[in-house]
Amino acid sequence: MATAGPVSTEGANSTRAAGTLRMASVEGQTSVSSLQTNKRTIGHRGIDPTGETTYKKTTSSDLKGAIQLGINYTVGSLSQKPERDVLMQDFEVVESIFFPSEGSNLTPGHCHVDFRFKTYAPMAFRYFREMFGIQSADYLNSLCNDPLIELSNPGASGSLFYVSSDDEFIIKTVQHKEAEFLQKLLPGYFMNLNQNKRTLLPKFYGLYCIQAGGKNIRFVVMNNLLPRAVPMHLKYDLKGSTYKRRASPKERIKSLPTYKDLDLMQDLPEGLLLETDHYNALCKTIQRDCLVLQSFKIMDYSLLVGIHNVDRPGDEASMPVPDQKRNQGQKPLYCTTMEAIQGEVKGKAAPEYSESTGGMPAHNPKGERLLIFIGIIDILQSYRFVKKLEHSWKALVHDGDSVSVHRPGFYAERFQKFMCNTVFKKSSLKTFPSKKMRGVLTGQRKASTAVTGQTQPGQPSVMVAQTNAEQTQPDEDSDSAVCPTSETPGIREKDPCPDLITSPLARDLADTTH
Repeated sequence: MATAGPVSTEGANSTRAAGTLRMASVEGQTSVSSLQTNKRTIGHRGIDPTGETTYKKTTSSDLKGAIQLGINYTVGSLSQKPERDVLMQDFEVVESIFFPSEGSNLTPGHCHVDFRFKTYAPMAFRYFREMFGIQSADYLNSLCNDPLIELSNPGASGSLFYVSSDDEFIIKTVQHKEAEFLQKLLPGYFMNLNQNKRTLLPKFYGLYCIQAGGKNIRFVVMNNLLPRAVPMHLKYDLKGSTYKRRASPKERIKSLPTYKDLDLMQDLPEGLLLETDHYNALCKTIQRDCLVLQSFKIMDYSLLVGIHNVDRPGDEASMPVPDQKRNQGQKPLYCTTMEAIQGEVKGKAAPEYSESTGGMPAHNPKGERLLIFIGIIDILQSYRFVKKLEHSWKALVHDGDSVSVHRPGFYAERFQKFMCNTVFKKSSLKTFPSKKMRGVLTGQRKASTAVTGQTQPGQPSVMVAQTNAEQTQPDEDSDSAVCPTSETPGIREKDPCPDLITSPLARDLADTTH
């Protein structure tokens, strides 16, 4: 009996141990499976068993087809309506059309799932497109004639991104709250465009919604800030914050990492150097955009900065070529922001450095010529209760002034000071050299062309400057944007900050408010 007891107990323990092992194995497999599933899903974006991207369980191919069918129909039908001034009620209009796969009297047949397509404020967005110089025919040609290209590195937001084949437009899926906020923002956006045509805010060309499979998929069409035709050597997402504002190790191994504020302060301690008039005009534009964002209690936005180094060795083979799909007289849309920032200086010839590729001329302290592409992004977030809680919690643990999420007024002020004191600085030398010193950017695909400095016949040249080297309400006693002082590294004391309004470019910017 005494012997049998332990044997029986050992057997039971062995059985229980085996059972526990099997349960642990099953749980482990479930955990691994769950982990793999989580890796394949970010927000509403996921991957189906075939490897195709999905958004709210709608495949990317169905979504792209629905986008093109819907935009082609709505913009085409809108072009038949006479032009008129935009009315307040236009911002609240929502038009809807059903697209059955077998087709209807109004819609063509298609091979995708049945869906309903909604267009928000069509008259208002047509007005916006016209203000940006986009004709309906060009809009349709860019978005609907060729397949949309899905971006393979969409980021951690869970959104899907598509780019048009001619590189002009970006399509981004947005959440319900973001779409709702943009609708409320439209009247103010309309006013800002009329008062500040040199804005760095996103250029919104359309807001739409696709209803399929019981889900609402909302998306916006915007300008493409970073053209694929111009190789970017550096890219920064800047908020003016230092709390955890450094690219992660996972981000750094990407082919084109998106660096952050602390990275820029380490990589470019002397900032990006701009010609004085360009610097003043840019800071004035940032100041005005900050006031608009603050008035709508918007925060957590960023300044996206793309940098192309013209003098980077060995890049001749990667130089951009003219887009054959674009009309000869049509400039790329990412040019317009840079040209607007510089403005048209009375009595001076317009700069010729970016006729085909866009970009603002700058240089680094090494004297290397740069083209920078900039714009404010992620503006569809207001300072609501959740953000207030987030900031309060972070402020308890960390320095309240350094965290990213902040009340709109403080956020804007910090943003503007960081952009105009740390990121961008005034150069002491002339930005625009003589024509003999201007480099040719477009068309340099052969080494011989790079050596001679001449373009091939029939290829437009892009003149690039060669030298040596963002949002809130301003101070109550000052009407000028923040600018460097003698305490700012890299700025000489004898180079005082002039009143922005005295600059010809700044006067041109200021005239848009009158």
